[in-house]
Amino acid sequence: MSKEERLTCINCPLGCKVDLIIEEGEIVEMSGNKCPRGKEYIINEFKYPTRILPTTVRVKGGKLPLVPVKTAQPIPKERLEDAMKILAQVEVEAPVKLGDIVVEDILNTGVNVVTTRNLAIKECIND
Repeated sequence: MSKEERLTCINCPLGCKVDLIIEEGEIVEMSGNKCPRGKEYIINEFKYPTRILPTTVRVKGGKLPLVPVKTAQPIPKERLEDAMKILAQVEVEAPVKLGDIVVEDILNTGVNVVTTRNLAIKECIND
């Protein structure tokens, strides 16, 4: 028995709506993609969906209490929640530099989590 599914390609600004016919967990027909890159993206998205994870982690002694971070490359979509649980426990110390590694090889994916901005040390004001 075949199943129909529609995915949106985000490989370029066109945002093609790609229709799939699936049989026994495999794509047997695809239509709607306007380029070969879209076809490749949809096949990967169907079989092995991945995402870049943007979030924040706590900062000790920083001008702000949080610093934005992201995975340096996409990680498997089904691992996002586990990665968030790990990052919720992370606290870095100020100063923070853009690109600092916050977590190396998160969830054994081979992907580092890095900061996406600089964050200075909180200045103490004496009365």
